[in-house]
Amino acid sequence: MGNAWSNLWRHLTEDTISSVGLVYTAFMFAPIPIGFIFKKRGLKFKKYGAAAAGLGLMLAACGIHTIHSFVTIMGTWVIIKISPKHSHCLTLGWTFSYLLFFHKFTSFKFPQTTHLTKSVQLLLTLKMVSIAHDVQEFIQVKEQEVTSNAIGMIPEIPGLPEILCYSYCYVGLMTGLFYRYRTYHDWLNQPNPSEIPTWKPLLYRLVMMPVFATTFLAVSYICPPEFVENVAFYEKGLYFRLFYMMPVSFVFRVRNYITWYGAESACITAGLGAYPTWANSKPGRGPTVEYLSLNRLADVETGCVAYDYETIRNIDPYGTEFCIKVKDGIHCWNMTVQWWFYQYTYKNVSFLPRAIRYAWTMAISAYWHGLRPGYHLSFLTIPLCLVAEEAMEDGLLRHLSPSGRICANWTHRLLKMRAYDYVCVGFLLRSFEGTIRYWSSVHYCVHVGAVSFLVVGKAMGALHEWQR
Repeated sequence: MGNAWSNLWRHLTEDTISSVGLVYTAFMFAPIPIGFIFKKRGLKFKKYGAAAAGLGLMLAACGIHTIHSFVTIMGTWVIIKISPKHSHCLTLGWTFSYLLFFHKFTSFKFPQTTHLTKSVQLLLTLKMVSIAHDVQEFIQVKEQEVTSNAIGMIPEIPGLPEILCYSYCYVGLMTGLFYRYRTYHDWLNQPNPSEIPTWKPLLYRLVMMPVFATTFLAVSYICPPEFVENVAFYEKGLYFRLFYMMPVSFVFRVRNYITWYGAESACITAGLGAYPTWANSKPGRGPTVEYLSLNRLADVETGCVAYDYETIRNIDPYGTEFCIKVKDGIHCWNMTVQWWFYQYTYKNVSFLPRAIRYAWTMAISAYWHGLRPGYHLSFLTIPLCLVAEEAMEDGLLRHLSPSGRICANWTHRLLKMRAYDYVCVGFLLRSFEGTIRYWSSVHYCVHVGAVSFLVVGKAMGALHEWQR
């Protein structure tokens, strides 16, 4: 059992040194009880207290590397001050250019950047681009003299103190959960935080964590993911190598379920991301329809107001495991970040063919994660799976009988999970040599299968068109 707990520790910390692993674990769970301190407090206590807590934890975890976040924030603030009308594009260029420097920072004579520092920088990049986009939208709406506010628009251009407090807020600082500045602003200005539910949505996530941890321990103990890097692994047979990518991928997914449920729990105890159900909130974005202002909720005379935490919902484990399509699985995974990439990269190239938009978005996502070749090889495999999936849907699946569609859906679900397993191994191995070595050992089965389905789907679609 000691080896099992060692595996849990190693995988949760992603092979970081023990001190950093301790802080990472604290960041995942400590914000949950801290949230009770801030939930019912006033604006100033929330604003400055949450930022102080986040900055303190970050200094303890990242040390000198905290300077990366400060430089990124200050650069964004200067852009917003100088050119608010074009702040989105300029900030996108600034933050992603700085990411290149950040990813190569280990070549300088400074302590090596840790996983915690990387997590902060990646999330901060998303936050800065988002806040710059909101500022640009605010300026455009005001210039057009539109009387009604756009849904989710910020009420005013934030100053440097607001940007700093938003950036260093302890909630979700290092655990991969993105939320907009407007979501943060609404949290600070909640008029009746005591009415917002906590225990029911919190317990749902806390109850699932032991389930995830138990399965994680069992699978990682029986099938340690690091065995894929062992020479003895490639002495095994083809069927063993094909099978082994399933537990490797499963361990990776469950580890992230634990992390993101912890991040969601921290938001829930603080009340961050809670909106009335009639707002029809979506992960990352927030409200999608007109709703009563949070500042007027105290005037609601109907009694109890129903709330949800869809805005900060980052993972749907059931959907990830049991949805049918690759595309649907993407929508269930890292949902707040997926919304960011859809909003700020995929929609920006809407004039291009869909396949090119897929590839562009995945390439940007791979670059955002890091400069490791395994990231790019894995992420750029997904667009091939998506276009193959669409070709089969148009050419064959939509023409099947109801019973035939049921069988096809089960087959589709099975193949979808194997595609996830395949690209996950490349993501974890990271190196070009390691990724290609594994993929070649299983004869590039997903690439070959995706190309085959693409050709068959296109051919079947052309045949149906000819018959009509």
